[in-house]
Parts: sequence; structure tokens; C-alpha cells
Amino acid sequence: MTDIDKVKKLRQSTGAGFKDCNAALKESNGNLDKASEILRIKGIAKASKKMSRNASEGVIVISGDVNKTSLVEVNCETDFVAKNSEFINFVKELSVLNNNCSSNLEELNNSVMQNNKSVHDNLVDLISKIGEKITIGNAKTIEHKNSKNFIYQHSVITDNVSKLGVVVSLETSEKSDQLNSFGKQLEQELISEELKNSGKPEEIAKKISLGKINKFKEDNSLMTQDWVMEPKKKVKEIISEMNIPDLKIKEFIRLKIGD
Repeated sequence: MTDIDKVKKLRQSTGAGFKDCNAALKESNGNLDKASEILRIKGIAKASKKMSRNASEGVIVISGDVNKTSLVEVNCETDFVAKNSEFINFVKELSVLNNNCSSNLEELNNSVMQNNKSVHDNLVDLISKIGEKITIGNAKTIEHKNSKNFIYQHSVITDNVSKLGVVVSLETSEKSDQLNSFGKQLEQELISEELKNSGKPEEIAKKISLGKINKFKEDNSLMTQDWVMEPKKKVKEIISEMNIPDLKIKEFIRLKIGD
């Protein structure tokens, strides 16, 4: 195998750049296994140096189905990286694994990805390759018996990847188009006030938005919000009018990059 062939093979297996692979092969006297280990150690060192930096951009990714739904936040330093194809591929696969382990972050970090490496090792490789701090932030899973989950995403980048994600869990024995319509509209209720604030100065809008979301954290406050489709009525009035037996808003989660 020629030196060029070795460099190509090392690049393919590690994802490192040409110069780094070439230098590692020289340091290991052409031994591919040793060169791979050298790159791995250097990658960890590079990643460690970047961890003191600020990562306020990123994405929210949602995976699962109507019975079990999970959200995971992945942060990076710039919006440019948040739209990078390698980053997007990583977070999509990560999201599926997150749903599998019910948002247990320790289990998630140790989960094996399609390339037979752990999430942790893939994250280190990605940081080293892209050159930005990347971290796994909040992760939440909603799964309740006799409940149906509804999702809403805002500022969608692609598919199930966005800047804001909402999951609402409705508990009822009812299965109808009326319930589906209500579930989708209720998600809009959770973000409608924030969208109204979009024309205000950023700092003011953020304070107003945070105030609204803090209110949403109290169980009864969502029920007393003005209904997004008919502002003169409250959410609890709409639920009563629908006459759906045993309907309960079991749980809701809202994750947004920057909050």
C-alpha cells in the first residue's frame, strides 16, 4: 500500500484532514492503527481546548411517534455550523438514539452510532473536524399511557431539525379528527405570544417571552390562556365545548435555542 493509499484509508476511517493524516502516518512510521490512535488523542485535545468557548447557537431535534416523543438540544457556536450537513446528519441520528434511551444523557453518550463509535467519540471527532464547541444540551421525553403526542416546530432547518420545538401530550380515550385538530392548535397556543413579540426590540421581546413561558410552567395557566383560534375564549372553555370525555393536557415541553 502506497503512502497516498494509507492517507486515503486513514481519512476515510477517521474523517481527519489530509495534513493531519499525513503527519500522523509519519509519526507512526506508516502504521495505520497507531496513526489512528494519534489522531484520536489529538482530536480529544483539540476538542478540550474548545470547550471553554460559548456555544449559543444550535438546533432542537424531535424524534419518536405519537406515543413516545423526544426532544434533544444540540448547541454549537455559529448558525453556519448549525446548517452544516455533517452536523445535521449527526444530530438526526443522535435524536433517534435519544428517543431510544428516553433522554438519559449518560446512556445517550455511551450509545453506539452507525459507524460503530459511541456518541461521545463521534462528538469529539465532530468538534475536532468542524472546529467549534458542540455540546448536547437539554433532552426531554414524553411518554404517557393512553396519551397522544403532538409536535410543533418553528424556524425549521430541515425535516425534524429546527430552532424551536414543542411537544404536547393529550390524555383521552377519544380518537377523532376533532382531537387531532385541537392538539395541533394547542401547540400554536404555546408559541403564539412569542411570535406576537417578534417586532419588538430583541431584549424586550426576550423578557416578555420568558415571562410568558414561566407562566406556562404552571399547570393551570395554560388552561386560562386566550385560545389562539378564538381569543375571546380560554383554553379550558374550548375543551369544555368540544365535549371530549376525560380529556386532559397531560404534559407539554418547549425547547428553544437561546433560552
